[in-house]
Parts: sequence; structure tokens; C-alpha cells
Amino acid sequence: MGKQPVKLKAVVYALSPFQQKIMTGLWKDLPEKIHHKVSENWISTILLLAPVIGTYSYAQHSQEQEKLEHRF
Repeated sequence: MGKQPVKLKAVVYALSPFQQKIMTGLWKDLPEKIHHKVSENWISTILLLAPVIGTYSYAQHSQEQEKLEHRF
């Protein structure tokens, strides 16, 4: 008994470079989605943003004070 060749059919999926509507679902109603996420998780948002904004403000203030110190 010999081996008989089996024909395989390959399916190739590709996106056309001219097709522009690939990820439209991600950007649809984006402001509404962001508002929903923030309003649903506002305490987590505050706990995340407060240290970041505080650190940034402190760094800006320190840098400004250092600039003013070297003025005179």
C-alpha cells in the first residue's frame, strides 16, 4: 500500500491596505466610554492621578525655586 498524496486547501486571510475601516469599533463612542469608565471608577482614578499630579507639581515648583535661587 503506497502513500497517496492528499491535496490540502489553505485559507489565507489578509487585510486590504486600501480598507480603512478595520478598527472602527474601538473608536466609536470613545468619549462616552471614557466617561463611563471614569464615573464607574472615580475613586481609583483619584487615587491614581493625585500622586502623579502632586509629584509633577512638586518637581515644577522645586525647579522654579532652583532657577530663582541662582538669579542673584
